Order: sequence, then structure tokens, then C-alpha cells
Amino acid sequence: MDSVESQLELLLKGGGIEMQEYDSPLEEVVPVTVRKTVCYIVAAVILNEQKEVVMMQEAKQECYGKWYLPAGRMEQNETIVQAVKREVQEETGLECEPYTLLSVEERGPRWIRFVFLARVTGGNLKSTSESDSESLQAKWWDRMSPLPLRARDILNLISFAVKHKEKASHPMTIPVELPYSVVCHRVVAAFLNRTNDLWLLLVNSLNLPRFPVTACGSSSADLSCSVEVAIYRLIRECLRDLQVKVKTHGILGLQHSGAVPGKTDGVCFNVLVTVAHTESKYSQSPPEVSNIKYGWHKVDNDDLKIRLLERLSFCSVVPFLN
Repeated sequence: MDSVESQLELLLKGGGIEMQEYDSPLEEVVPVTVRKTVCYIVAAVILNEQKEVVMMQEAKQECYGKWYLPAGRMEQNETIVQAVKREVQEETGLECEPYTLLSVEERGPRWIRFVFLARVTGGNLKSTSESDSESLQAKWWDRMSPLPLRARDILNLISFAVKHKEKASHPMTIPVELPYSVVCHRVVAAFLNRTNDLWLLLVNSLNLPRFPVTACGSSSADLSCSVEVAIYRLIRECLRDLQVKVKTHGILGLQHSGAVPGKTDGVCFNVLVTVAHTESKYSQSPPEVSNIKYGWHKVDNDDLKIRLLERLSFCSVVPFLN
């Protein structure tokens, strides 16, 4: 990347940037391993023209006969998209193509769920005669008829998918295949004043200023995998005045490879954040930086500024749930 503007342009398009270093690491940054130290769940919402959704009937003993979205745990050596396609095929008999990430949910440092909106590209719905250990059958559900659900958490996901298909709330977002060893966040932290001047928080790298990356914890006792905690830790290290408001808006894009288990199983989320003075300390300038490693960059490119402001104004990002 030859400029801050080109980095921002790439991230606004859902692109990825290769890893350089972690700017806000914990005392020990331990690489994660899928199905050993981290569990990634993938789920797919597939809708037809009648706004019916594909559901599968569970074969697992603990939820036998209940219905749920096609979903499951990622395997080693898989990309996130490959995992979605596999789970849908195994549980519904359909071939699919994920065409945007709908939401990301985390429950502590070891469990992250990626929910996609996907479309059918082939195959046939699994019938009861084809039942196996993956599922008993699959069908289109009109979302109105009584159906015994494994859990009701999917109802909000389905409703969000229907609304997104009618009018997209964020641009198409698909994971970029770039390797990371841990779960981390590339933070696009913006400060906006009353006259719509816009600054971005950057790392003053020797080669080129870039967006900071904050690493998350990896142990079950460590809560710093939480987006808010990890990002606030970074902001606390950067700014002299901690009486600021920090808001995490959502995900511009994400990066994952999974090609080498135990070495590339991490995920980097490119997260859009705003920093603002508290009402009593409002200023036209961004908060003062206390660490010489960081600095504010004023965005003068009107096109990029407008696009970023639009993403902030309409919350046009993939939601991060926790």
C-alpha cells in the first residue's frame, strides 16, 4: 500500500491488508488452532423468491427432530467460505454460494459465529430417505407455519437476512484469504468534528503509516477477545485523555486463511470505530495522542471522506454481536 488513502480505499471495498505486526499485543500472543483452542461456527441463511428459508432437521441426540439453519463447526484446513458450502451440502443436500457476510457473533475468546446470506447453485433438498448423522431432512420454511426450533436465536438472523435482501444494509462482504495466527482487529478509528473534518488514528511506521492492529486473548479466562475490550485497550494506550467516547460500529471486512493448522487459523477483523470527546471536553481537534507510536491523519480526499461518512451515518457495516 503506497498511501493511507489507498489502504482506506481497499478496506472500504472489503479488501484485506497483509499482517505486519501487532501494535497492542497482550503479554503473550499465542497462535490459535481450529477445533483445539478456538471454535469457529458457520451458518447460512438461504432464501427463495417467496422469502422462504432453508431449514434442516437435527439428527443429534440432544436436539433430535428439532429444526435449525444449516450450521456447524469449521474444520482444519478450511476457509470460512469452504466451511459454509460444506455444512450446507452435508445438512441440506444443496450446493450454495455465500455472497455476503450478514453478522459475526462472539462468545468469549474461543467461540465465533459467522452468518452468511447464500444462494442455491445446485443439488436437491435432502429427503427423509437420505437422512444420516448430519441431518434427518431439509425443507423450505415459510417462517409462519409452526416448526419446533432447536433455538430461537436464528429468528432475528432470518429477519435480518430478509431485510438485507430487500435493501442491503451493507456492501457485499466476503472473507479475504490472508493468513493470521491469532484473532485480532485492524482498527479504523475515526474522529469527526462539527464541521465534518475527519481524522484517522494511525501507527507511525518507519515504512508507511498504517492502521493499528490489536491482538485478542486466547485463553478461556481471558475476556480481551471481546471487540470492545481489545479496541478500548488500544485506545487507552494511544490517547492522553481517556475521557473519550469510543463506539464500535462494525466490520468493514475480514481476513482468514486456515491453510496451515495452528499457524494460520487466526482471523483479522477490519473494524470501523469512532472516537469522540465527552460533551464537557468537546473540541474541533482529535484527542491528543500520548504515545509517539501513534498519530492522527487528516483525510483530505473528499471522495473517501464522503464514503466513510456514509458508512458511519447509515451504520453500513457487518454487525459485530456479543
